[in-house]
Amino acid sequence: MKDATQEVKLPYNVYLVGVGGQGILTIGEIISQAANLQGIPVNFYPTKGMAQRGGFVKAQLRIGKELVGPSIPEKGTHFVLAMERSEALKAVRFLKPGGDFLLWDFVWAPTAVMLGLASYPELKVVKEQVQKALGNLVVVDPSLLPDFEGKPVADNIFLLGIALKRASLGKVVSLTTVEEAVKNRWQRFASRNLYALQAGYELEI
Repeated sequence: MKDATQEVKLPYNVYLVGVGGQGILTIGEIISQAANLQGIPVNFYPTKGMAQRGGFVKAQLRIGKELVGPSIPEKGTHFVLAMERSEALKAVRFLKPGGDFLLWDFVWAPTAVMLGLASYPELKVVKEQVQKALGNLVVVDPSLLPDFEGKPVADNIFLLGIALKRASLGKVVSLTTVEEAVKNRWQRFASRNLYALQAGYELEI
């Protein structure tokens, strides 16, 4: 990705995509609260597909936009965070040229794929599409997910930590305010989620 220390102008658009059960909407809620803590207006548009685990889920955030407006247009997103490979392809068309694209390379094969009735996209397809869109891609292997007290941490919070360090998102909301938002949301399990956030932020990839 490009140098995340560069200045970022508002409004700033974020597009989140994944499947049910991954905590996509939770990421959007935490970013929204962090922006509010910094006094920045934010509009959050969550969308759910199938309710059960594995259904398509997306969310759009427009940070620094005073009035509620339409959905993010194609090629209008500064940062895309995708938590499933095939769903990531649905988000590429929204990426702004020069924007950041962070992929958690998780594979959720639908029934048709498991039965051999359909194919599942290879990672190189996502890479080619992001490159074609003139985006800056970082791919994170799920095997990098760390443990906390013997159990894997939440992958969505871990990925959010990576985003704050490796994408321009970190110039819009700070690690400190995201930590505060995490504490507000999970008072009982704050230590586990703060560890996940910090581990992602410190990850070298």
